[in-house]
Amino acid sequence: MPPVRTATLGDYSFDRIGLGTNRLTDTPENHEFLRGAARVGLRFIDTAHLYAGGESERAVGAALAPFPDDLVVATKGGYRPGSGRPDRLRAELEESFERLRTDTIALYYLHRVDPEVPLEESLGVLREYHDAGRIRHVGVSDVSVDQIERARAVVPIAAVQNEYNLAERRYEDVVDFCEREGLLFVPYYPLHGPGSTRDKLAWLLERSPCIVPIPGTLSLEHLKANLAALEVA
Repeated sequence: MPPVRTATLGDYSFDRIGLGTNRLTDTPENHEFLRGAARVGLRFIDTAHLYAGGESERAVGAALAPFPDDLVVATKGGYRPGSGRPDRLRAELEESFERLRTDTIALYYLHRVDPEVPLEESLGVLREYHDAGRIRHVGVSDVSVDQIERARAVVPIAAVQNEYNLAERRYEDVVDFCEREGLLFVPYYPLHGPGSTRDKLAWLLERSPCIVPIPGTLSLEHLKANLAALEVA
């Protein structure tokens, strides 16, 4: 049997393969690619404040805003040391709103736990935006189970984004934790390791129903091939 096809995030429901956009620049060609991706059924897009120097967020906003109610656009901030400080994180958040051309972000991750700032202090900012309705769901990235638990004491956590693939499995315990607790696990670098793209994605989908891979591509044909992994038994 093929794996469970869909995942949920609050009121959102979408196929369990998304699109990573770390190489996406703000060009007319990429705008058309994003619109084509939406036309073939893509409903989960992952970007970040730092991707392509900000061009990734700009491209997503230019191509797709205002976002349809069934599209999850996830972004991240606070990657570099010191950028988890409340003033810097707020500044990155506001810039992401502007680039994405939206007042509300469906899913916003703390991109890294800042070594210079207590985790609780950084997440306090995201709690403020969550409480105000401007961030619908909060996530954390590159974290341990203990750090997820600390984060949940500050604000509800809906998703975790860690490196995970056939070649890198040090976060097995985090995957299992997310499955038990009903959190999304969004693996970055999902295509590292041996085997074909289709098989690597199928392996991730089979590993746990909480996993939503986000392979990056700038080709609509590659995207369609990635989505076809949803049919692999």
